[in-house]
Amino acid sequence: ASHRHHIGITSASHHDTACTTLTHNPHRSLQRALDNPDSSWLQLWWNTLGYLQVRDPVPVNVSYFFQFSDDPTASTGIQRAASLLTSTALFRKSVCSGTLPCETIGKSSTPLCSAAWKYMFNACRIPNTSEDTYKIHDPSLHSHVVVLRNGVYLSFPFVDSNSDPLPCSVMESLLSVCVDVSDNWESEMPNIGVMTANDRDEWAEDRREIIRVKGGKEGLEIIESAAILLCLDESSPVSYECSSNGFWHGGPKSGNRFFDKSIQLLVTENGKAGLLGEHSMMDGMPMVRYADYIAAKSYADVVAQHPLPRDYPNGMMPSTQVTHVFDESTSRALSASKTINDRVARATVAFNKLVGDQDLNVQSFRGYGSSFMKSMKFSPDAYVQMAIQLATYRLFSTCVGTYEASQVRVFKHGRTETTRSCSVPSRMWCEEMGLRRDGKDGDKNERAKRVQMLRSAAKQHVNYLKYAGKGLGVDRHMFGLSMLVDKREDAPSLFSDEAYKRAKTWRVSTSHLTHPKFDNWGWGEVVPDGVGVAYSIHPNRCVFNVTARKDTGYSQRLAHLLEEALVEMRQLLEKEMLGGGEGRSKL
Repeated sequence: ASHRHHIGITSASHHDTACTTLTHNPHRSLQRALDNPDSSWLQLWWNTLGYLQVRDPVPVNVSYFFQFSDDPTASTGIQRAASLLTSTALFRKSVCSGTLPCETIGKSSTPLCSAAWKYMFNACRIPNTSEDTYKIHDPSLHSHVVVLRNGVYLSFPFVDSNSDPLPCSVMESLLSVCVDVSDNWESEMPNIGVMTANDRDEWAEDRREIIRVKGGKEGLEIIESAAILLCLDESSPVSYECSSNGFWHGGPKSGNRFFDKSIQLLVTENGKAGLLGEHSMMDGMPMVRYADYIAAKSYADVVAQHPLPRDYPNGMMPSTQVTHVFDESTSRALSASKTINDRVARATVAFNKLVGDQDLNVQSFRGYGSSFMKSMKFSPDAYVQMAIQLATYRLFSTCVGTYEASQVRVFKHGRTETTRSCSVPSRMWCEEMGLRRDGKDGDKNERAKRVQMLRSAAKQHVNYLKYAGKGLGVDRHMFGLSMLVDKREDAPSLFSDEAYKRAKTWRVSTSHLTHPKFDNWGWGEVVPDGVGVAYSIHPNRCVFNVTARKDTGYSQRLAHLLEEALVEMRQLLEKEMLGGGEGRSKL
C-alpha cells in the first residue's frame, strides 16, 4: 500500500486494469522481432523518435562533452591539437580498416556490437524538416579535417595515401597556418555555425538558403565529409566550470562550433582540450574508447613516435595544403545575402537565450572516493547513486524518476537501457535520513537501521543494473509496446496513467564515467524542471558535473547537497564500524 501511495496510484483496481489492457494482442511484439531478423526491433524507432525526429536544438539537449586532463608536455594549444590529430588519424585507420579489436565485456569476454563505429568518422547529422538524416562519407575518399577558428573554416589532409598520420611537426605547421590565416582573414563571413544550434526545422531551412548561394553546397559538403572538426578556441579557461561551459556549448555568441558534426575536437589557446559528441546515432562508450586512445598519449610521446622523415617531400609543406572551405567569393556572396544574415541574427538570439538559460556547476569532492566505498563493501557506482538519491530527495523534497544509462551492446544494434536508480528501498532510506540532517545517527539502533537500509538500497541498484545490461529493464520494452498500438486503436490506459507518466519523467538524468585522463564530462538536463548529473569516481575523489536551467537554481544547490550527502554517508558508516559490526575501516 505504501508503494502504491508513493507512485501516485490510489486505486489498485485502476492499476490492474491499466496493466491488463496492455496484453490485448501479445503477438505484435514477436512479429516485430520476426520482421527485423537482421537488426534490433527497437533500433529504427529509437533512432528516429528518440533523436532524428526531435526538433530541439542539438547543443544542451543532445550533445555531450569530455574534458581531458592537461598535458604538461604541450605548452601551446597548437601542440596539443597536433598530438590529438595525430592520434586521431591512427585510431581512425584502425576503425576504417576493420582492424580495431572488438570490444568485450564481463568475465566471459562477451563481444559488443560494433555498428556504432561507422558513425564516428567522416559522418554528420543532416537537418531536414520533421526528421533529420545521418550521412556517412567514404573515408578512403575523404582524408581531410576541417579546422574552425573565429568562424573561419579551413581544411587540410591529415593523413597520407596509406591513411597514416602526417608527422606531428607537419600537423603543427598546418595548424599554425590555420591560426594565422583565420586571425588575419578580412573577408566578412556570416556565423553559419550558430545556425547549427537552431531548432532543427529552422536549421533545415537555413541550410537550404546556404546551398542556394554559389559555393555554399560545396563548402557544407567539405565540412560534413571531414574526418572530424577541430575547433581552435581563442579562450584560455582555467577552472573546471569555465572549461566545461566552453566545451559543452562554446559559450554565448560562440561561432566556433558546427554542432551537427559527429566529433568536434576542442582545444583552447592555453592547451585545454576535450571533445563534443553528437549523440543521435552513437552513444558514449564508443566515444570513450576513442577518447581514451587520443588522451593517453602526451604531445612528447606523439612527437617521438611520429618524427619528420629526412626525405619528407617539399610539396607537402603547409602553405600549399591549407585551403578555405568557403572561398572569398562564396564568403562575399553569403555576406551579401539579406536572408542569410537575417536568419543568422535570429539563430544568434535563440542560441544566446538557450545558453544563457543554462547553469553548470562542478562539485570536485576530495573527501574520499572508490577506495573508501570498496572498503565499506559497496559498489562505488551504487554508493554514489544513493548519494545522488539523498541529495535530490533533499533538493526536491520528494523522490523523483532517476535515469542511469546502461549499455546493451551485447545485442545487435543495441544501444542503452534505463537503470532506475529510484527504487522502493532507496526511497525508504532517503525518507529515513530526512530532508535535513537530524542527528539521529548518534543512536546505535537508529544508526544500524540506516546503514542496513543503505546497503539494501545499494544492493537493489546493483541488481537492476545487471538486469538492464541483459536487456531486462522495463523502459525500452514499454516504449516498444506503446509503438505497437495502431493509430486507429485506443492506446491501453496504462500509457495515460499519471503514475506511468511520472515514472518516465526523468527529473534526474545521470551517467557514470571514470577515466584517469578525463577531468570532467557532462550534458544538459532532459526536462525543464530537472537536473543532469554526470559523475566520475576516482580512488580518492569524486567529480560531479551538475546542469539545470538557471531559473530553477538547482545546479548550485545540488552541487552542495551532493557534498553534504557524501560526508554524511561516510560519517554514518564509520560510526557504525567503530560501534561494532563488520570491522574497522582501513582509512
